[in-house]
Amino acid sequence: MAQVNPTVGDLEGNCGIVVDHVRRAAGAGAHLVAFPEMTLTGYPVEDLALRGTFVDASIEAADALAARLAAEGLGELPVAVGYLNRREGAEAGGARLGQPVGAPQNAVALLHRGRAVFTSAKHHLPNYGVFDEFRYFVPGDVLPVVRLHGIDVAFAICEDLWQDGGPVAAVRDSGADLLVVLNGSPYERDKDDERLELCAARAREAGAALAYVNMVGGQDELVFDGDSLIVDARGDLVSRGPRFEEALILTDLELPAKGEPGMWGAAAEADGITIERHLVSERPLAPYEPLPHPVAPRMDDVAEVYAALVLATRDYVRKNRFGSVILGLSGGIDSALVATIAADAIGPELVHCVLMPSRHSSDHSVSDAEELVRRQGVNGRTVAVGPMVDAFENAVKIDGLAAENLQARVRGQLLMTLSNQEGHLVLTTGNKSELAAGYSTLYGDSAGGFAPIKDAWKTLVWELARWRNADAVRRGETPPIPENSITKPPSAELRPGQLDTDSLPDYPVLDALLDDYVGTDLGRAELVAAGHDAALVDRMIRLVDRAEYKRRQYPPGPKISKRNFGRDRRLPITNRWTV
Repeated sequence: MAQVNPTVGDLEGNCGIVVDHVRRAAGAGAHLVAFPEMTLTGYPVEDLALRGTFVDASIEAADALAARLAAEGLGELPVAVGYLNRREGAEAGGARLGQPVGAPQNAVALLHRGRAVFTSAKHHLPNYGVFDEFRYFVPGDVLPVVRLHGIDVAFAICEDLWQDGGPVAAVRDSGADLLVVLNGSPYERDKDDERLELCAARAREAGAALAYVNMVGGQDELVFDGDSLIVDARGDLVSRGPRFEEALILTDLELPAKGEPGMWGAAAEADGITIERHLVSERPLAPYEPLPHPVAPRMDDVAEVYAALVLATRDYVRKNRFGSVILGLSGGIDSALVATIAADAIGPELVHCVLMPSRHSSDHSVSDAEELVRRQGVNGRTVAVGPMVDAFENAVKIDGLAAENLQARVRGQLLMTLSNQEGHLVLTTGNKSELAAGYSTLYGDSAGGFAPIKDAWKTLVWELARWRNADAVRRGETPPIPENSITKPPSAELRPGQLDTDSLPDYPVLDALLDDYVGTDLGRAELVAAGHDAALVDRMIRLVDRAEYKRRQYPPGPKISKRNFGRDRRLPITNRWTV
């Protein structure tokens, strides 16, 4: 299983990744290599799937990859790879009523000896959460089964495993002894156990071993965590790959060779799915000593969230060709965590922190920010924003909330100016609690290009900071985040003596309510029945709903929860429903 990190649209680079991993697999003696869903194009491709030129380029890339593998002496090793195909017979500009133009398909091809032994398309097209595949693809209706060294191997794609019926349900009827599933399954907290349980159940249903190969890497708001795995026909775990890093997971399986000759090219129906059979090789392999089964150690919950945020930030910077990042460093917990994530992602030498004290900044805010710069070795500079704020206030008479927001907007303007001048990507430092309640200044602290902790509640921000410091201690290193940034009461410091609790309840109370409202869509009565204070429920529903227009203008950030702001939660801005 080649757990790789492709880039959307980089067909040439992605094909190079495939060739490199096939070469490594061949050198290790592998008999079959499987890559994730849509490896050649990257995933998800969104509306690129509707461009005929992009579909054509993907098909041409698959053909060229097969030829290249053969030319480089790797053609004898069968390679299952995901790519963007087109329904056979479909014209590039043609369309059927209710189907995507050009009939693109999320497909798998098995490449061998310079050609595709078969191509097959995903049957179940997810259309929930972050997925819009009915918009982009037309479904397939085939289960390809290939005899390889006397073993019958079936192939399916991602959602086909998650839904009842379809190709996976036909595996038992096909008599296959191994099911290989290509996946582009994004990370969510607690999803790894769900995957293992699903794979075990499907393996038992199919009566076949199951290999689940997943993508790794960041793509805009999605993070793919790898966690590729193999279970045997009883559902017992055989091997498992690491999280959040590329890997080639080599596993030997002992499977029964078929004694009877196959019906090559023959097709059979099973619950609306056509089982197509293909031959690569009939002769079983001679017995050999198997490799030890690799099982990567598991990560605890907070560690995996931190790893997801680091990977997402690294790939957003790298894949969008930014050389460095810049952020405002206030001495508070949010900016301290974002600076630490950025330093871990791309190296402290590429992280630029700007301290922007105003007349309301406390002494400890400046000293805590300076201490973080010293501990981590990031680039730090101080630019006082007081004179800039004074210039605005001398031009236009303002007070109250407008004056508070002006400070945030001056800071946002300064960061964007430095970004334009020096070529940095601006990282915003807002958390999910602030975004939910609308405590984010539009064109101020929301200004930027990427938001690493956008999907992290404030309580999780503290957990992540404490975990990162404890991890440093375990490794004999200096904790990167000053303790005072973690323990002091949070404040935006936009007016004298301001604290977050002046406007919001304690974050454990607030986050529990917000998670129920945002994460599970409980209505007012349900929230009160769940134990939340009725007056607070009314207030927070009003605040959350009124802030939808702000969230629409917030930068992208990595999805780590089951329901994030952005791809998951899509509510109208103009909306009078409040219960």
